[in-house]
Parts: sequence; C-alpha cells; structure tokens
Amino acid sequence: MPTPITLPALLALRGRPRPYPGRVEPATNAVVVDGRRHAAADLDWDPPEVRCVYGAALNYREQRHELDALFRQPPHLVPPVAPVLYIKPRNTWLGHRAAITVPEDADELEVGATLGILFARATKCVPVEAALETVAGYTLVNDLSIPHTSLFRPPLRFNARDGFCVLGPWVIARDALAAVDALTIRASVNDEVRQTVSTADLHRNVARLIADVSEFMTLGPGDLLTIGVPAGAPRARAGDRIAVAIEGLGCLENELIAAGSRAS
Repeated sequence: MPTPITLPALLALRGRPRPYPGRVEPATNAVVVDGRRHAAADLDWDPPEVRCVYGAALNYREQRHELDALFRQPPHLVPPVAPVLYIKPRNTWLGHRAAITVPEDADELEVGATLGILFARATKCVPVEAALETVAGYTLVNDLSIPHTSLFRPPLRFNARDGFCVLGPWVIARDALAAVDALTIRASVNDEVRQTVSTADLHRNVARLIADVSEFMTLGPGDLLTIGVPAGAPRARAGDRIAVAIEGLGCLENELIAAGSRAS
C-alpha cells in the first residue's frame, strides 16, 4: 500500500499555540503532530487564525448564466461587473467538528462548500500574474446560510448567524496545493454527496478574484477570501451531519443541532 502524501500545514489545535506547525494527509484527513499521526476526528479544533472573512457571491459561471435574465431587469439592467462581496463576522466562525445550532426561525440551512484563500501580506492593486504570490495558504470553508432569494446584496441576517462560517481544520501552505484552478469540491449530508463542483467552473479564478478585489480594497495579512458558493447548495436540518471536502485539502465535518438543545 503506498504511503499517504503529507503536506505542510498550520493547525488550530485546541490547547496548543496557534498556528501550530504540522503535516496533513488530505486523503485520510489525518495529521502528523510532533512525530505522531492522529485522525482529525480524534482531536479538538478551533478555527484557524484569521483577521476577517470575506465571501465572494455569484462567482460560478453556470450560476451567472442562469441568472442572466434577472440581472438585466431594473434596477440593475446589466450583470455585476465588479466582485460582489459580503462579510462573515467573528461570531460566525467555528472549527472542525463543532456543533452548529440551527436557529429557531429556520427549518433548514444551506451547506456552502467553498475554498478559503488566506493572505500572507497586504494586497492592494495586485496584477493577476502576481496575485498568488500574496497567498499564505488555503483552507476549507463551510459558508452556511438560511435559504433566501436576495442575490445582489447578500443579507447579514441570513448569512451571519452564530456558527455560520466553519473554517479548517488546517491551512495548507500555498505551494503545497497544486492546480488550485482545478480542484474538486464536494458537499455531503449524512455521508451522501449532494453537490460536486470544480474551481475550474469559477467566473473569476483564484488569481483573477484576488486581483479584482484588490483593485478597490486592501486585503491584509490574515484576511480570508472565499471563492464563492455555487447555486443549488444542498440543505440540511438539525440532526444531520454535514461535510465539505476539497481535493488535496481534506474534509471539514460538523453536526447540526436544534436551538435550545443541551449541546447548543
């Protein structure tokens, strides 16, 4: 049996200094810490150290194609030209295997499987060809939301509930993740894959997204930018187990629980 490939990573292990250096086996979702191998499910995790989390909306080609007629209606008349961004504030951040509370006013949540880009340095007006040089690494993100129909201005009251942005379990170093523009992303509910997409399907690929966002704002060291959630995000209810898996990165898993339950 071939030896699993391990990659350098920064870990957010509870009870240890953060970020903590280690190595990750993405194919098995295991980590090597201080020379010992552990299954990620056997350890306690916090979200990775980040400064701010920004999400990019409407960043899949098929999604934009399906909405083209709506874009051309008043008051907009044309599809969005610049990136459409929203913020996932600190109250939304959770780590691997943490329980996510479904709010009392929501019957179900959308599972938003996406890739997170962590920045190493201040990034302002960076050209496309140099954009990836500003990246420290990549992580998995589950960008949860209450189902809604507001597309042009993603509303905080649906996207920014407590625990609605799961990060981690780790950050893989930039140069260790090959082919960032051809990664398979899967969202699962109760171990059943409900959605499969690829970063090859993005309207703006990783470098172009960084360049276009940095035209109008500075992305600072420690900021995290997600590439966007595709249309048709699967839905899950309290009691379901949800997961986001990205090729070469591993798997991010959580359980949904009802508001008012003892665990919440």
